Amino acid sequence: MSTLRLTSIVCLWLGSGAVWAGTEPGAAAGAELSGGDTTVFDTSHNAFSLSARNLEEKHRAAFYVGHSFFNENWLAATATVSSRDGLGPLFVARACSACHVRDGRGAPPDDNLPPEMMAIRISLPGRGPDGGPKPDPVYGGQIQTHALPGIKPEAVVLATYQEIGGNYGDGTPYTLRQPRYLITDLGYGPLASNVVVSPLVAPAVIGLGLLEAVPERTLRTLAGRPGLPDGIAGKVNLVWDAARRREVVGRFGWKAEQPSVRQQCAMAFNGDMGLTTSLFPRENYTEAESICRSLPSGGNPEVSDEIFDAVVLYASTLAVPARRNVTNEMVVHGEQLFKQLNCAVCHVPRLETGKLPGFPELSHQLIRPYTDLLVHDLGEGLSDHRPVFAASGRDWRTAPLWGIGLVGSVNEHTFFLHDGRARDLSEAILWHGGEAESARERFRNLSVQERTALVRFLESL
Repeated sequence: MSTLRLTSIVCLWLGSGAVWAGTEPGAAAGAELSGGDTTVFDTSHNAFSLSARNLEEKHRAAFYVGHSFFNENWLAATATVSSRDGLGPLFVARACSACHVRDGRGAPPDDNLPPEMMAIRISLPGRGPDGGPKPDPVYGGQIQTHALPGIKPEAVVLATYQEIGGNYGDGTPYTLRQPRYLITDLGYGPLASNVVVSPLVAPAVIGLGLLEAVPERTLRTLAGRPGLPDGIAGKVNLVWDAARRREVVGRFGWKAEQPSVRQQCAMAFNGDMGLTTSLFPRENYTEAESICRSLPSGGNPEVSDEIFDAVVLYASTLAVPARRNVTNEMVVHGEQLFKQLNCAVCHVPRLETGKLPGFPELSHQLIRPYTDLLVHDLGEGLSDHRPVFAASGRDWRTAPLWGIGLVGSVNEHTFFLHDGRARDLSEAILWHGGEAESARERFRNLSVQERTALVRFLESL
């Protein structure tokens, strides 16, 4: 059977046999199992922080070690060797969880305030090392807004928002907010005059191992589907794999620029916290910031392989919460509209994982992530004008929708899209352009009852 299971297939898997009280009578068998056998049944503020329900006993100790190093602050290096030192000298956050709060989504800053849960990526036109974005010669590929004592932060970043008005087809008005980011108080000289800035909020980190387990041939099959409606033409982003030293299919990050959970974690350690790993052993400052050399190192590498492996396992096996209200009449109607509007062409409801070495828990699972893991042109309105490998400034990876209805419970906000500009799910849809413009217009012209039903469906995921 093909590795791609489309919506015509009825899932008959019941995992370990557990029955959730929230599943209404008559629900399609397995419809609530977003992560297959890994699915957990929790709607609390900890819903994104649980291990895969089928996590093997041999992985449990490493999961909790990874949990600790993901959530606790890293420290500046001192003369006393510690397993948790080496932070900085330049950094964005002191812990992974500072941005991925409770393993969920970061929030954008309020008006005229600096970001605390997002990365400010920068690059110049052209390609850099290994075909990726070309770094600024002074500030590299990301603005570091914090620094250890005695070192200047790279800059201060402030956000402002402009309201843009519009109307639904029935005349109901709405407003969208257009963000602008100002980089000031540069610590090491001017930015290049042609620098491109891309603010990116931290995404939720649930289900990453399942997405890595989707076979590459499935993604290429999705990219090669003929005759898609509305001019939809997703593509794989071919990116550099630092471990294998070659180009591979990207899966993670807002533009699918990372090939694996391991490389995603290593990049976050290095770019966001100034911590070296065996995969990326160089510090994250440039020659123009050579004063950083005066501070002690936390070791070589600063994140030991044992700790690094535990964090990768933790990020790989964080579970996806189950769907809710799967037989609710309004939710069912919203799901039908989701398909009729062609949203499901990119947000593919069902995929099947292959064999992921070392992770039998994640292998051969029927999952419901609502993504094709491809990058699509979403129009000029969402463009950051910053190419990343094969992804243009207008291209964005189809964001997985599983768990999206619990962001409010977990993270106490409902900001969506790559920079958090959308204040709710309706605004997120209304920002879609490019390949998604026809679907957006069909949504905009729905009745208020139909719009409500579609949002209720999304909130059930």
